Amino acid sequence: MAPRILLARHGQTEWSLSGKHTGRTDIPLLDEGRRGAKLLGERLHRAPWDDLPDVEVRTSPLVRAKETCELAGFGGRAAEWDALMEWDYGAYEGMTPAEIKAGRPDWLIWRDGVPEGETRAEVAARADEVVEWARSADRDVLVFAHGHILRTIAARWMGEDIFFGSRIRLDPTSLSILGWAYGAPAIERWNDTGHLA
Repeated sequence: MAPRILLARHGQTEWSLSGKHTGRTDIPLLDEGRRGAKLLGERLHRAPWDDLPDVEVRTSPLVRAKETCELAGFGGRAAEWDALMEWDYGAYEGMTPAEIKAGRPDWLIWRDGVPEGETRAEVAARADEVVEWARSADRDVLVFAHGHILRTIAARWMGEDIFFGSRIRLDPTSLSILGWAYGAPAIERWNDTGHLA
């Protein structure tokens, strides 16, 4: 079986709710985010997932991802990994897109990057590290992380420039799967929030 990556975005936080760029600021989950993490866990612990017994689990060390992982029931199996941390937004940390666009009307992070933070190439390199690890053995992996890094991982899994991430929305506490179709990398499931309904 060709290995797949199961992507779990962290639950809702105060900053994700308001649209603020939350890179390295360690924001905890809201009650809504904790509830969503538990519902995601319930989904992954019943058929057809059945607790994902053979899956290797890693999480971003940031509290919103770690807590999502723990509440979903995978904390005891997860290793923390800095490669899964969110994009370092530098000078744009804590700002909303509207606030940034007040000074840079045509700004798009996927094309323009951020001042005083990580470059697009640096984020892509971390995503490539995750993709290489995921493909390194004959087992699926489950990662708990953040919106922009997970969208970048998806782009790189597909062999695309990270700009591809601008075209794939990702909601809090969503489940996505990167797999294969006809022997080529494919998006098997994307931004699935059915467990929250």
